[in-house]
Amino acid sequence: MEQEPGETDQESAVLKISAQSDSSNKPVEQLEGSVHAADQFPIDSDSHTDDLKPDIPTEESTPFIAKAENNGTNGQTSTLQNAANITSSLASFRGDVYQATTTPIPKGERSSGCCSCASTGICTFMKLRCYMCCKPVMVESHPKPGSNAKLCERLKYSLLCPPHGWLARMLVIVLSMLFAFGLVWGATGVDGVYGGSNFGLLVLFLLCSAAGRLMPLIRLPPLLGMLIMGCILGNVPYIDVARSIDHEVSAALRKIALAVILTRAGLGLDPKALKRMSGVVVRLAFLPCLVEAVTCMVTAHLFLKFPLQWGLMLGFVLAAVSPAVVVPSLLSLSDKGYGTDQGIPTLVIAAASLDDVLAISAFSILLSICLSSSENIALTVVRGPLEALAGVVYGIVLGAVLWYLPPHRKTHSLGLKRSALLLAGGLFALFGSETAGIGGAGALGCLTLPFVAALKWRKQLPDGQSELISEKHMTALWGIAQPFLFGLIGAAVDFTQITPSVVGWGILLLVIGLIFRLLASFLAVFGAGFTLKEKFFIPIAWLPKATVQALIGSLALDTAIRNRAGAEKIEWGLQILTIAVLCILLTAPIGAAAISLSGPRLLQKSAASANVTRESVSDQVDVASEFEMEIIDDKRESV
Repeated sequence: MEQEPGETDQESAVLKISAQSDSSNKPVEQLEGSVHAADQFPIDSDSHTDDLKPDIPTEESTPFIAKAENNGTNGQTSTLQNAANITSSLASFRGDVYQATTTPIPKGERSSGCCSCASTGICTFMKLRCYMCCKPVMVESHPKPGSNAKLCERLKYSLLCPPHGWLARMLVIVLSMLFAFGLVWGATGVDGVYGGSNFGLLVLFLLCSAAGRLMPLIRLPPLLGMLIMGCILGNVPYIDVARSIDHEVSAALRKIALAVILTRAGLGLDPKALKRMSGVVVRLAFLPCLVEAVTCMVTAHLFLKFPLQWGLMLGFVLAAVSPAVVVPSLLSLSDKGYGTDQGIPTLVIAAASLDDVLAISAFSILLSICLSSSENIALTVVRGPLEALAGVVYGIVLGAVLWYLPPHRKTHSLGLKRSALLLAGGLFALFGSETAGIGGAGALGCLTLPFVAALKWRKQLPDGQSELISEKHMTALWGIAQPFLFGLIGAAVDFTQITPSVVGWGILLLVIGLIFRLLASFLAVFGAGFTLKEKFFIPIAWLPKATVQALIGSLALDTAIRNRAGAEKIEWGLQILTIAVLCILLTAPIGAAAISLSGPRLLQKSAASANVTRESVSDQVDVASEFEMEIIDDKRESV
C-alpha cells in the first residue's frame, strides 16, 4: 500500500499492526489481553529526561485512526487506540522501548516467552526501571577520587557496586577461604569448627589480610597491621582464636613463609653491589650485633643482677634482626627504585642473614655454658662457623645444578618449574637443617640458592626483559604467605609471660642497647661511598626484631625447667622471655613504620625507575588523547 503524503510514521505503524492482524487471523481478544496486562503497570513519564522521549500521539496525529476505520477495521479502532497509547507511554521512558512496542515481531521470529509486543516493552521497561533505582550506588555513576582525596571519599567509592578494588579482592579471599574451611571441616570434622586449629588459622588469615589492606590507607606498611592483629587474636579474651592453633602447624607455616620471602630476596640480590661491598656486609653483620650484645650484658648485670654469662646470652637474644620484617620492607623500597643504584637493599638483606647466624650460634654456645648441658662446649663453639659454611655450600651446589635443570627451552612452563624447584630447595634447607641439628645453615642456604641460580638465569633473559619469571611467582606467593607469617609471629607473643616488675628495667635495657646498636651501624658503613642520609637510613633498617626473638626467647626458660636448674635460673629464664616479648612489641612495629616512612626521604631514587615513571605517565597521556579523539570521531559520525 502506498503511503499518502499526510500519513505519519505512527499511522504507518498502526496500519502494519492491522495488516498483521488480518493476515494471521489473530483474535482481537488476544490483543486486548496484552493491553490489559500493560495497564497494570503505571508509568510516570515525568520523572525522566525529555531528551529520551519520542513524539507522543496528539490530536494532530489521530486522523490515521479514522483512516483505519475506512479500511475495514472499525471493530478494532478502540483496541488499536489503547495499544498506541500504551506503547507511546512506554516509549516516553526510552526511545528503544517505543520502537520495540510499535513494531510487531514477525510470527516466525517470536519466542515462546514473548507473546506480544506489549509484553516485550514491559520487560524492557522493568529492566530500565531497576537500572535507574540502582544507578546511585553504581561505580559508573561516580568519578574516581584522586590520589589527594580524603579517606572517607576513597572509602565511600570502594563500597560502590559492583565490588572492585581492594574490596573485590577481599571478597575473593573470603569466598576462597570459606570453601577451604568447608573442605577442611568436611575432612577433619571437629578440628574445623570454633575452637579447632584449622578454624583459628582461617580467622587469623582473613583478619590479618584485612588489617594489612587497611594499613596503606594511613601510610603504614601492611605487616604492621598483621602483627597487631596477630597479637589481638592471641591475647584478647573471647576472641583469642589463635591460641587454639597447633604449635607445630604454626612453626611449619612460619618456616614456609620465611622460605618464600628469603627466596624472593635471594633472586633480588645484586651480585655487582654484593661484590663491591663484601667488606661492608661483614662489618654490618658482626659489629652492631656484638656491640648490642655486650651493651645488654653490662646493663643486665647492673640493673637486673644477671651473671655476665646470662647477660651476654640475653644480649644475643635481643641483638638479632628479623629477616621477616627487614626483608619485605627493603624489597618494597627496592621495587619503587629507592636505594637500588647504591645497592642498599642488597647490603642490608645479605647482612641480615649473617647477623642471625652469629646471634643464634652465640646464644647456643652460651646456653650450653650457663645450663651445663651434656654437649661438648668445644664442639658448640665451632658449630656456628660450620653451620654458616654448610648453608653457603648447599646453596652454591644446588644453585649450580639449577643452571642446567630443567633444560633451558623457551616454553611457558620453564619459569614455573624453576620457581617450584627453588621453593622446594629452600624448604628443604630450612626443615632439613632443623632436623639435622644445624638450624643456623637453613636461612643462609635458602638465601644463597636463588642468588646463585639467578646468576645464570639472568644471562638467558631476552632483550628488554630484566625481571625473572620466578620473581613474579614468588611475589604472588608472598601475598598469601605474608598474613600467616606476621599473624603467627604476633600470636606467638604471650602477654601473660610479661612480668610487671621487669617491664621498666627491660624497656631501659632495650633503649640503651638500641642506642649503641644505631651508633655501631652508622660507623659500620663508613667508607662505602654512601651519603649522610643513606648512612642514617641503614641504622633505621637495622632496628626491627621479631623472628629470632620468638624462636629462641623461651629456650632458656624451657631448658632451665627441663634440667631442674633451680629457682634462680628459672627466674632469669623468665626475665629473658619477658624482655624478648617487649623487644618484639616495641621494635617490630616501630622499625617497620620507620623503614617505610624514612626510605623515600633518605634514599635516592634510581634513574631507571624515574625514567620508567616518566615514560608510563607519557604513555597514559597518549592513550588518553587517542581515546578522546576516538570519542570525537564517533560523535562526528553519529551527527
